[in-house]
Amino acid sequence: MEIILEEKDAGDWSYRGEGAVNLVLAYTGSSPTFSGKIIRVQKVVKNGSMEETERSVLSKHESILWKDAGSIVTSPNKEIAEQMYVQSVMIPLLGSEFVDPGVRILVSRGFLESVERDSLSKRPGSRVKAANVDCCADSVMLMSDHSVFPQGASKGAPCITVEIKPKCGFLPSSSFMADENAIKKNATRFKMHQVLKLQQLKVQQLSKYDPLDLFSASRDRIHEAINALFATPQNNLRVFLNGSLIYGDLGGTKFDEIEAFEDHLKSFIHEENGLRSFVHLIGEAILKLGVLDRLLEIQKLDKIDVEGVIHAYYDIVSQPCKLCKKFGENQQSGKYSSLHSIPVDESLKIVRDYLIAATAKDCSLMISFRPREDDDPESHYRTICLGSTKQRFDVKAYFIDLDMKPFNKMEFYYELDQKIVNSYKQKVGVEHEAANKGTIEGK
Repeated sequence: MEIILEEKDAGDWSYRGEGAVNLVLAYTGSSPTFSGKIIRVQKVVKNGSMEETERSVLSKHESILWKDAGSIVTSPNKEIAEQMYVQSVMIPLLGSEFVDPGVRILVSRGFLESVERDSLSKRPGSRVKAANVDCCADSVMLMSDHSVFPQGASKGAPCITVEIKPKCGFLPSSSFMADENAIKKNATRFKMHQVLKLQQLKVQQLSKYDPLDLFSASRDRIHEAINALFATPQNNLRVFLNGSLIYGDLGGTKFDEIEAFEDHLKSFIHEENGLRSFVHLIGEAILKLGVLDRLLEIQKLDKIDVEGVIHAYYDIVSQPCKLCKKFGENQQSGKYSSLHSIPVDESLKIVRDYLIAATAKDCSLMISFRPREDDDPESHYRTICLGSTKQRFDVKAYFIDLDMKPFNKMEFYYELDQKIVNSYKQKVGVEHEAANKGTIEGK
C-alpha cells in the first residue's frame, strides 16, 4: 500500500534545518517505517508565480543541457528531476556507497500546511522572509538520517556525526580570467568570499579555514583545516550526537561553546583532550575513505572558470556576448574567440560540467562514528582505530545537498564571482596602503 503522510502525521516530524531549496525534518514518532529517517520538503520563493519558482519543469535550455542524463528531462516536475539528477549524474561520479538518492513519498496539502505552521518559529528570519513551504507539492523526499547509524548491532552505542561543507578545493588557472582578476590564482574562493560576507554582515568574523588544507591529503594540513572549522564553524561545520546538534549553527540554533562540546566528547572518546582526538579521528576518516579525492575530481570539471563559461552560456542562449561587448572584444577575433567559435555541443558540455562542479563545490559531507566493542559482531562498516586511546569506531560517510544548479543563474554566478573578487581586491589594497603608510612613518 502506498504511503501518504496526512495532517495528523505532521506532529511526528520536527524541524532539523534548511537550505535554499528544502526544509529538512527528522522523524520523532514511533513507526518503524520512518525510524531513522528525514524528509526534505520543497520550498517556494515568496511573491513568485508558479512559472518563476523552482517547482516548474526544466527550461528549454536545461532540457537540451541534460538530454543525455537519464530521466532528468522526462521528469514530470522539478522535484523528481532533482532526484534523477542525483541518480543519473552525481551517483556515477561520487559512488553509490557515498550517496543516498532517497525515495519520493506522497503527502497531503494538510500535512504541508501543518509543517509550515509548526516550523515557523524555529526557522531563521532570513529564510522565512525568502520562502515558504511549498504547500502545492504532492510529495517529499524520504531519506536516511545520516547523522545516526541505522538500528541494529551496537544500537545502544552513541553516534557522533560531523557535517562539513568543504567548498572549492583548488585554485583556478584558466587563461580566460581577466588579468585584473589574477588574484584568484592565489587566494581561494572561500577566503575571498569571507570578506564579502563580512561586509554584508552575513558572518561576524573571518574564518581561517582553508579548503586547500582539507583537500591536501596531508594529515597535518587536514587537522589544521578541521581546527579552523571548529574555531569559526559558521555554516561549514556542525556536529550531532545521536541526531541532535551539539556544535555549530543550524536554523538559528547555535552551539559554539567549545567547553560544552568537549563535555559531550568525554562519553565518546576516553581521554582528557577529546577535541584533539576527535579532530584526528575525522582526519583519519577523510584519508581512509578517500571521499574528498572523489569530490575534488568533480569540482575540477570546472576547467575554465566562470569567466570562461559565461561566454559559452551566451552562445547557448543565442545572445550577443555581454562580456565581449563590455570589454570591447570581438567575438570572432578577440581573446574569447576560441570559445565563441566552438560547436554548440562543446558549449553545452562546458556549461554542464561547470554546473556539476558547482554542485560539488556546494555540497556537504556527513561522517558518522560509532564506538565498537571487542565483542561486537563483525560490522559491515569500515573501522578506524584511534591510536591515542586504542578505541575502534565504525565509520560511514555520505554526501548531501547535491542539488542541481539552475542554468538560468549563469549570469548571477558570474556577477557574484566578480563581486567577491572586487571586495577582496579592495581589502588587499587597503591593507597594502596601510602597510606602506606604516613603513614610511617608521622611517
